[in-house]
Amino acid sequence: MTDIPSETAEHVPEVVVLRLPQYVRALGDLLRRGVTVVSSHQLGEHLQMTPAQIRKDLSYFGRFGKQGRGYPVNYLLDELRQVLGLERKWNSCLVGVGRLGRAIINYPGFTPEGFNIVAAFDSSPAEIGVSIGSLVIQPIAELEPTIRERDIRIGIVAVPASHAQEVIDQLVGFGVKAMLNYAPIGPQVPDGVRIRNVDPILALQSMTYYLKDN
Repeated sequence: MTDIPSETAEHVPEVVVLRLPQYVRALGDLLRRGVTVVSSHQLGEHLQMTPAQIRKDLSYFGRFGKQGRGYPVNYLLDELRQVLGLERKWNSCLVGVGRLGRAIINYPGFTPEGFNIVAAFDSSPAEIGVSIGSLVIQPIAELEPTIRERDIRIGIVAVPASHAQEVIDQLVGFGVKAMLNYAPIGPQVPDGVRIRNVDPILALQSMTYYLKDN
């Protein structure tokens, strides 16, 4: 598969991009089970999606299989990892080292997937200088030089809601264009900056809609 031109990549619907990691995870599961070829129907059953939707999603990025013969699992997995940029390592920083921040640092799932938390920051004098694993918590004043020196591309925000927008603005100003936000707000970011909000309370509230009458 050839590289996707940037003008084409910009026109891939965001909802399609959001589904690609699901394909990567499912294909990895199939590969570990010894499956070498998978049809869109089988992949759809695995992901609870229609075969037509899967074929349409994949068509944005090239031709990966032959009609009636399915997709080679290893090849498709490698290609989609390239589409997502997962063939390389990504340095990230964490801002906010409270209970949630410490849990994020200690979570073992980031590094195997290529996401390295290489720096952590906090504004509390009681936290600055404290070691958590291999990281030493730094003051917010060191945010800009550290981002540049360590080639940090992703910011993880775990500060209280009242400070989240300020921190996000700083990260944007220092050149960070991708952020994972755990603060319970809907932050504003300029065009060209991607942000994903993680709010378990909203997820729980959306489920109680279906439970309230039972």
